[in-house]
Amino acid sequence: MPKYIFVTGGVVSSLGKGITAASIGLLLKSRGLTVTHQKLDPYLNVDPGTMSPYQHGEVYVTDDGAETDLDLGHYERFTGVRTTKNCNYTTGKIYDTILKKERRGDYLGATVQVVPHVTGEICSAIRSADDGEVDVVISEVGGTVGDIESLPFLEALRQFRQQEGRKNVYFIHVTLVPYLAKAGEVKTKPTQHSVGRLREIGIIPDMLVCRSEISLDDDVKNKLALFCNVDRESVVESIDVDHTIYQVPMHYAEQNVDTLVLDYFGLNAGPRHLDDWRNYIDGVISATQVINIAVVGKYSELMDAYKSIHESLDHAGAKHTVKVKLHSVNAEAIETEGAEILEKMDGILVPGGFGKRGTEGKISAIKYAREQKIPFLGICLGMQMAVVEFARNAAGLTDANSSELHETTTNPVIDLMIGQDLNNLGGTMRLGAYPCKLKPGSLAHSLYGQDNISERHRHRYEVNNEYRKALEAKGMILSGLSPDENLVEIVELRDHPYFIACQFHPEYKSRPVAVHPLFDGFIEAAKAYSVE
Repeated sequence: MPKYIFVTGGVVSSLGKGITAASIGLLLKSRGLTVTHQKLDPYLNVDPGTMSPYQHGEVYVTDDGAETDLDLGHYERFTGVRTTKNCNYTTGKIYDTILKKERRGDYLGATVQVVPHVTGEICSAIRSADDGEVDVVISEVGGTVGDIESLPFLEALRQFRQQEGRKNVYFIHVTLVPYLAKAGEVKTKPTQHSVGRLREIGIIPDMLVCRSEISLDDDVKNKLALFCNVDRESVVESIDVDHTIYQVPMHYAEQNVDTLVLDYFGLNAGPRHLDDWRNYIDGVISATQVINIAVVGKYSELMDAYKSIHESLDHAGAKHTVKVKLHSVNAEAIETEGAEILEKMDGILVPGGFGKRGTEGKISAIKYAREQKIPFLGICLGMQMAVVEFARNAAGLTDANSSELHETTTNPVIDLMIGQDLNNLGGTMRLGAYPCKLKPGSLAHSLYGQDNISERHRHRYEVNNEYRKALEAKGMILSGLSPDENLVEIVELRDHPYFIACQFHPEYKSRPVAVHPLFDGFIEAAKAYSVE
């Protein structure tokens, strides 16, 4: 039977619960344990798939096709685990399951209530993360203690500890300990109140992770331990790191966070093995050359909208010992100001997205990268716009477009797959991992170093096969195809330092210690371009 760690948050949101959960997962995994992660989100949406990136940040897609919270990206990047549909549950998903059961008569006419039915379903959801081979399940509860939305989840956690036994469940509370600069004081009262709310529910934290601008002295830690009923050594400080979020696990290791957890559970584990992790951090710190990368997107105001892309660029930057300076460029700005605003960039990346807004700006950015020989990487919609741009400006199809963006275009080089129904926005996409075979001798084949790959998708529209010959005749290489050769997965160009675009999302599979090949090649090319 696995052990369970629950991570909650207090005082304010955005304290880094996901980073804390992922960091602890990494430390435990480095000591030989098998871990998995789970995110419990209090909102009523079934999943974040139809939510605006401005509301929720990026949607992270798992191999089995689940559209999930971006924190699952942190879990995978830190620990290397493969998350699944059982690793993200929302209130909407829980209620959807319950209401379907009620309609089937599964409750035998009973009155369906929050307790025991909703809380019971949450407990079942937590257990679903265990595939029978997991030593530790780490579940993060979204939101902040005191929110109405999270109450059923917290009550479920209280019940879960009763059901599984106290020594099989460990509670970590991530909280803010503010520093008042004018008074020169650290204040513990917000944390005391937050823990008090938890205790009213019946949960007493086993560990406090205290976010603060400054290091906490012994007096503050002693006070927190006393008033929050937590062992002194289990009051852990979490101050901002200097260079990269991937330093956080090392700070927790210095405070023996993993050892405290292991001792509580009575688990035996080996020493930490973190050499690869330290090498990555050394690569970040030692980098001196700066390269400028433009991410030309529709949601440039919100960094979390492209979280995995930004992290993947940093992974590749550390490998090539360069500091990647990100420039979030609004595609609509290019439509009004021209692509020349990109002239000082060492690389141009056009990410995914949905809808017409900003797409002409993306097309202009791609044309600029192609003609000026600037390293280019296109992802999902970025690939589709690369095909549109090439069809218009190289293949002579001047009105080429995607039927998603222009329904009456006479040259829909991007079109729907046969049989798709746009009346069901959540059920028409190609989601999750799909195989792809690579063309021998292509850039894609040399980057991956293998004939067959698997990558994660999230899109509806595809390259229209009726135009493949016309594109190839003008020099576009279709270097990645589905095994039946019916779907185009990767396109690239010869006679260019680096021009490649993919229909899938490579950012979902990049790791600090295992850089994705497409980002690896992109940053290597951008570094060389910068020196020229």
